[in-house]
Amino acid sequence: MSDNEQATPTEQGQPQFTIHKIYTKDISFEAPHAPAIFSDEWQPQVNLDLNSQGRSIGEDTYEVVLSLTVTTTNNEKTAFLVEVQQAGIFVISGFGPQDLSHMIGSYCPNILFPYAREAISDLVTRSGFQPLLLAPVNFDVLYGQHLEQQEKAQAEAGEPAADPVH
Repeated sequence: MSDNEQATPTEQGQPQFTIHKIYTKDISFEAPHAPAIFSDEWQPQVNLDLNSQGRSIGEDTYEVVLSLTVTTTNNEKTAFLVEVQQAGIFVISGFGPQDLSHMIGSYCPNILFPYAREAISDLVTRSGFQPLLLAPVNFDVLYGQHLEQQEKAQAEAGEPAADPVH
């Protein structure tokens, strides 16, 4: 390489992270007690179920899917149920196994969450309900808890550590 040429980060062995595509993979909304639910006094109970999954889809290319299910009840009746699978395709290279696992298990879901949050808020509002803005999520803490549970389960089963990428 001449003095005028600059090495790209990949040539230098530097880690690379690129967002290739962000998309909604699946979406569902149900309001089983509409329109009667609209006349009830509104004191909602919101339950959020959150999950993420990553898988290799090519060399240094991964699909990460963040799944959110929000169940909102009012006076013990389901007001609405919304499910969103927000996905992304990410090119990730130059990371060690632990860092790669962290990127897929925490960093990528953190990127996807605002898109899923917006989709949920939009669906709820378009369906005649008061806006629902989900609180931020600390994916680093969730990822750490997942690792602890995985290690505990493997220790109890006497199994070696599993591959962090499914």
